[in-house]
Amino acid sequence: MNSDYKVITISRQYGAGGRTVAKSLSEKLGIPFYDNDFVKLTAKESGFSENDILREGEDISYVSRFVNSILNNSSSYTSSHDAIFDAQVRTILELAKEPCIIVGRCSNIILSAAKIRSFDIFLYADMEHRYKRAEELHENGSMDLKKYIEKRDKQRDIYYKTYTGHTPGMFQDYDICLNTGAIGMDNCVDILVNILK
Repeated sequence: MNSDYKVITISRQYGAGGRTVAKSLSEKLGIPFYDNDFVKLTAKESGFSENDILREGEDISYVSRFVNSILNNSSSYTSSHDAIFDAQVRTILELAKEPCIIVGRCSNIILSAAKIRSFDIFLYADMEHRYKRAEELHENGSMDLKKYIEKRDKQRDIYYKTYTGHTPGMFQDYDICLNTGAIGMDNCVDILVNILK
């Protein structure tokens, strides 16, 4: 692996295959990736349950953001979103001590702010490919799939903007942006391996 990039971050649209690309990269580069395991590590760091972190870890609504902005003016109040985010920051900085791949969690911006060099990837796809991928994931419950994708996108956008002040998907925040729908996930992995090796 290119020693200039000890840590790889993957930001992604919902349904663009972030976890799949991370897993393949992990196997080809011989370094661990953190997505679902990240939840366990953050739970240990924060004291929150894994369910709390899964529910609030990368999702925040306009209502939650508004309520938090009002209540955070009180010195005695810290929202669960803020506490979980703080724990995630500590977890990311600890993981970054060794070569790894981190999926989501504003990790590209967190590492940049800490002056830790990382190779930052953004994955996106057209709605047709994302819809197909979301069908395979079965995470929407009884909600219409299109509405579920829109909801997840909106929550991730609010979360990212709230904690970084940046808009997700802006090319300036990444080393490479790849369309997994047009290029294909396997081809995206091959491109990334060639760059990183």
